[in-house]
Amino acid sequence: MSTTPAPGARRVVRRRIAIDGPAGTGKSTLARTLADRLGGAYLDTGAMYRVATLQVLRAGIDPEDPDAVIAATADLPLEIGTDAGAERVLLAGEDVSEEIRTARVTGAVSAVSAVPEVRENLVALQRRLAADGGTVVLEGRDIGTVVLPDAEVKVYLTASPEVRARRRTDQDLAAGREADYDEVLAAVLERDRKDSSRAASPLRPADDAIVVDTSGLTLDEVLDRLVELVEGNTP
Repeated sequence: MSTTPAPGARRVVRRRIAIDGPAGTGKSTLARTLADRLGGAYLDTGAMYRVATLQVLRAGIDPEDPDAVIAATADLPLEIGTDAGAERVLLAGEDVSEEIRTARVTGAVSAVSAVPEVRENLVALQRRLAADGGTVVLEGRDIGTVVLPDAEVKVYLTASPEVRARRRTDQDLAAGREADYDEVLAAVLERDRKDSSRAASPLRPADDAIVVDTSGLTLDEVLDRLVELVEGNTP
């Protein structure tokens, strides 16, 4: 595995910001925008699990077969950028930024990410990235609990399943992908169940995380809240 650092000079880590929560809470957009506003790096850890899932699917492997999944992802040719202004996700040199967001990958990512060996490999990479730069924003499902339990700022974003399903449906349609609200809602509920009940790093807020319900808030309102939290925890 290799990484592509964000452009600019290397800086001593000042703030490590962990943003967790289920799908459809706006984590990716908010984390990327927050990193850009703070002039820091951004890492979408969920994209890394999606790349591993794509590797498994392309190999014709059953995502529910842990041994085969481990073998297929042991030496994952993944490159991921940390520039908040431009997503860069490569699999064996191929830009897969769009393909990893398809329903096919979404439907299988929970099974692949539940394999402990897959998580161990990717968590190690995530920790290296978090130690490489100044301010860094990581978003995912276990950043505050597992990846960076000592992060300076921990936020857990949430929203009702219905709101999250509507957001995901609108997002897919806007990107030109087919989406049906009822099917998306069912998928959201099922992924919540799988992510919350898995043995390895289950989805839950860290004990010291600030929980922010985004259901009735605009993107700007949530972003302002996050900036306040970060600045309030900066020495």
